[in-house]
Amino acid sequence: MLRDSDIRDGLCEYLEIQYGKVRFFEELTMGKSRADIVMVTDAGIFGIEIKSDADTYQRLERQVKDYDRFFDYNIAVVGTTHAGHIREHVPEYWGVLTVEMVDGVLDVYELRKPALSPKAKLTNQMHFLWKSEMRHIQDAEGLYKYSDKSRAFIRKYLLGSVEKEKLKKYLIDELFEREYNITLPKV
Repeated sequence: MLRDSDIRDGLCEYLEIQYGKVRFFEELTMGKSRADIVMVTDAGIFGIEIKSDADTYQRLERQVKDYDRFFDYNIAVVGTTHAGHIREHVPEYWGVLTVEMVDGVLDVYELRKPALSPKAKLTNQMHFLWKSEMRHIQDAEGLYKYSDKSRAFIRKYLLGSVEKEKLKKYLIDELFEREYNITLPKV
C-alpha cells in the first residue's frame, strides 16, 4: 500500500522529466484547503493533489473548489486503489496520474492530461506573492512603491496597473526565483 511519503520524490522526478523547467513548493494553504504540491512552469501554476492508497475522498470536493480557483492546471495523483474511481471525483479538465511501486521504483501512468482550469483567477494567484516580490514588479514597471501599504493594497494596485498577461509572467518569474527553503504564505 503506497502512502503519500512513498509518492512525492518519484512523482517530482517524473514531473521534471515531463515538464522541463519547474519549481516545486509543498503543502501550500489556499482557501480552506492545502495543496500537496504546487508546481510552477513557464505554462502556469499547477496544483497537485495526492490521494494515496491510504486516503479517502472525504475532503476532495472542497479541495477541488479551492484548487480550481488558484491553479491554472490541476492534477490528481492516485494509488491503484483509487485509479478506477478518481475521474468521478474531479472535473474533466483535471489531469489524472496513477502511481504504483514496481521493483522499488515509482511507476507513473498518465490517465488524463490536465487542461486549463476555467475557474482559475490571477487575482487569487497574486496571493502567492510576498510583499518584497510585489515590490520587484513595481520596480520593473516603474510604479509608485507605497511602502507603508499592506500586501492586499499592493496586490490590488498591481492588478489595476499592469496588463494581466504581463503580470502573470511576473508572478511566474518571481515564484521561479524564490528560495527553496522559504515557504509560500497562507492565502
